[in-house]
Amino acid sequence: MNPINIIAERYVKLSLNIGQHSPYYVDAYYGPEKWQPTDAKTSLVQLKIEAESLINDCKAVSPESGQKDRLQALAIHLTASLAYINSLNGDVLNFADECLALYDVVLPMYNLDHFDQALNELSLLVPGAGDLNQRFNDYRSQFVIAKDKLSLVFDKAISEARKRSLHHLSLPENESFHVELVKDQVWTAYNWYKGNSYSLIQLNTDLPIYIERAIDLAAHEGYPGHHVFNAQMEKHLVKKQGWMEYSIYNLYGPTSLLAEGSANYGIEIVFPWAERLKFERQVLFPIAGIDAEKSELYYQIQAILHKLSYVDNMVAQKYLDKEIDELDAIKLLMKYSLSSEKKARQRLEFIKHNRAYVITYNYGQDLVKKYLAKEVNNDSHSELWRVFAELLANPITASMMQAKLAE
Repeated sequence: MNPINIIAERYVKLSLNIGQHSPYYVDAYYGPEKWQPTDAKTSLVQLKIEAESLINDCKAVSPESGQKDRLQALAIHLTASLAYINSLNGDVLNFADECLALYDVVLPMYNLDHFDQALNELSLLVPGAGDLNQRFNDYRSQFVIAKDKLSLVFDKAISEARKRSLHHLSLPENESFHVELVKDQVWTAYNWYKGNSYSLIQLNTDLPIYIERAIDLAAHEGYPGHHVFNAQMEKHLVKKQGWMEYSIYNLYGPTSLLAEGSANYGIEIVFPWAERLKFERQVLFPIAGIDAEKSELYYQIQAILHKLSYVDNMVAQKYLDKEIDELDAIKLLMKYSLSSEKKARQRLEFIKHNRAYVITYNYGQDLVKKYLAKEVNNDSHSELWRVFAELLANPITASMMQAKLAE
């Protein structure tokens, strides 16, 4: 038997046992039911011993032809598992070390001058006078999707994202999803992949959802985002090749950087900018009852807002490394993300709950974009789709992408 397959099975069982100590650790599992733990929790001490043993076993394996990347990725995931076990045991890392240990990345950081420049640009565009945060949120309020229209708008967006994705991706015939509106969560939306190409997508209605978020969430959570990514791994790696390490998705591990990064960049792939604007103005704005004539300035503002995407990382680093307290973190989020106080408090709760995970969205997106740009041999959009689909079906970690970029 292939020794990597033996290590993979042990890795899955290790992950499931870690999940007994941390209910959000295992985000998705579609492996054998008999591998699920049935006894009392395995102690963290014993889990650490098992993780260290598996890491050593990986080092001793000479991979079969074509499985070098597989073994490398599995070793990186095991190292992350060990770091997470240690964190559960009280050995909490600082922000930068956690980024490397769990998500396999050395993160670029931006100083306040970078964000101040973006705020200055926004201040010139956002109508009104006085405090920028207040002006921005007052202006943006006219682009909120009414709750009674949210399902209609999102259904239309996800239907279009699915149709566009299926032009370029081969998905199982039985793939499907269900959308549910929920409340009282620290996130805006979530994809719960259940296996057998089925997802439950939840939208949190605690805070306003703006018109541009319909496509963002439809593509990110659905097509070609999380739903597609999990379905591709299950189809190509688990069912076709029997690589069982991909039957489990550990939220606090290297897969998340690719999962969130590809889901965010996938928005641009499935909806190139000009096509996105046309679809939103002609289809989504009317369904939402929002005046599309007001969209030109709104989109100019949205383009500059993207420059503030790394604010979460900056605030998370300062807060988690105890450089600032909760009140300071909320103030920074309100100033540099232009969040309402309620939204800033929700985002801080997300940071408290998920810690360095925030980097997977912005840095993950940028890394996937750079990686694909190098892998695509021409400017063909169909070629971009081909390489993107290949990455989803054969995922690699951040350091592996960075190594290929450096070649």
